Amino acid sequence: MRAVIYFCAVLHCWLSWLAVAASGIHLGYYRPNCQGTETIMKQQTKQTGIPRRTCILLALGLAVLAAILVWAIGGVGQQETPYTSTSVAMGTYVQQTIYGDQGEEAAAQAVQAISGLEDKISWRIEDSDVARLNEAAGSDWIQVDEETVSLLSLCLDVAEKSNGAFDPTILPLSALWDFGGDNQQLPSEEQIEEFRSYVNWQNLRIDTENQEASLKNRLNALDLGAAGKGAACDAAIDAYKQAGVNSAVVSVGGSVGLLGMPSGKNSWAVAVRDPLTALEDGQSTSLGTLSLQEGYLSTSGIYERYFEQDGVFYHHILDPKTGYPVENDLASVTVVCQNGALSDILSTACFVLGREEGAALLAEYGASGLFVTKDRHVYITPGLAESFTLEAQDYTVVTLEE
Repeated sequence: MRAVIYFCAVLHCWLSWLAVAASGIHLGYYRPNCQGTETIMKQQTKQTGIPRRTCILLALGLAVLAAILVWAIGGVGQQETPYTSTSVAMGTYVQQTIYGDQGEEAAAQAVQAISGLEDKISWRIEDSDVARLNEAAGSDWIQVDEETVSLLSLCLDVAEKSNGAFDPTILPLSALWDFGGDNQQLPSEEQIEEFRSYVNWQNLRIDTENQEASLKNRLNALDLGAAGKGAACDAAIDAYKQAGVNSAVVSVGGSVGLLGMPSGKNSWAVAVRDPLTALEDGQSTSLGTLSLQEGYLSTSGIYERYFEQDGVFYHHILDPKTGYPVENDLASVTVVCQNGALSDILSTACFVLGREEGAALLAEYGASGLFVTKDRHVYITPGLAESFTLEAQDYTVVTLEE
């Protein structure tokens, strides 16, 4: 019997929102204005309209329910009881399930590792490597942490191979649209055209030998949101290994990391969310399950953050070349590979590229994927053809040619 891990997206959304509400903190944002200047908004308090104690109690209650769901589904017929942990980092929900005697210690080390990573790569955190790079854009090279250099190098590699479909310097555009933020808006054509000119991955320069990086022009700015959740899974799995853990699973937002298998099992079964049901009625239902061993999985979908204005649907996955949300037939892309950050980055790049070019990019990295279209087709790369089990109705599965 497989160990089944089902991460409930509804609970993820509630927990993330409640955690922010309970904290009373509104994170700053980068916003270059129409005159070509920029403003870094510092942290400031914000009234949520819900008592802090109420938010904390609701969040804890939902966290317990999430843990029960993971264990009740994953633990059927299983003698070993895992240690489970629920927390919030990188503005999202983190769920850990760890087998073995070192579970509690390993979970604490993973939380610390994720927090340390966030302190380096989040543009929202003052004095992070990325925030300092953005601040120094157009001027000096600055010293950054080895972990930051490694992630930036991976970002540039995918940016080059995807011909800019993934671009780590997307912040001027993502901050302009501000999906899910206090300043969410449909920008004018003039604004998009101006801010699009600030986005160019080739303006990010890295000196790996001296652990330095720079942004060539003053209004270039990094946003590693499309890499951070997967990188957090990498950090957690590394922490588990250092703690002597042989079997664990961690989810950070839309990314999942898998280590080993529970005793007596030969695979994990990870549920893939139905993006169209999520979009149409807000329900978190399973499209199907992927039977996987060790590795990482990340999903990008149009249901994650979006708004409608004047009858037009706008989602948060932006095309760096146009400055607008990607327009193609895809509803979501799920990528499976042996590196968390890479799975996260590739899920965005492949969504922007579309099914055919995206599948070709996956092949370059030895990765596999699921491309779910708006007309209810699931296109699977050959590496996952035997691993995916369809559960949702009205979908057709197609295996792509190599």
